[in-house]
Amino acid sequence: MSDPQTATAAARHLTSLTRTLTDRLEVETRAFVERRPQDIVAGLGETQELANQYRRESAQVKANPAILSAAPASERMALVKVTEQFNAVLAKHARAVEAARIISEGLVQTIAGEVAAARAMGTGYGATGRAPAGDGRAITLNRSA
Repeated sequence: MSDPQTATAAARHLTSLTRTLTDRLEVETRAFVERRPQDIVAGLGETQELANQYRRESAQVKANPAILSAAPASERMALVKVTEQFNAVLAKHARAVEAARIISEGLVQTIAGEVAAARAMGTGYGATGRAPAGDGRAITLNRSA
């Protein structure tokens, strides 16, 4: 169990961290929705660091809830509220990132198909009088994701 001052400070810190991460994810989600993923590239490292810090600190609280038990109810409720907002934004962010991934993979597959079709046109016939079999794609697609 922690003293009220330490618990309050911990609750406020985690609330602030969660709010900051939520705000960043909202900006990133908006960029993906508006088809401007290049706008988030510069801040990806900072977002990743905030996410790692959030993961570590929330895991500590989950493992030892007594860290926050002495904090006033208002501080704990503020943390609950901001965490609910974070989870909602995180779900939207995940959908936006998944949509961007699907679009990107579709483009790569289309380009690979075009390259293969262009190469196949000029292959001619082999010694057997048939066109050579096979796929001359220059791009390897990772379908495990």
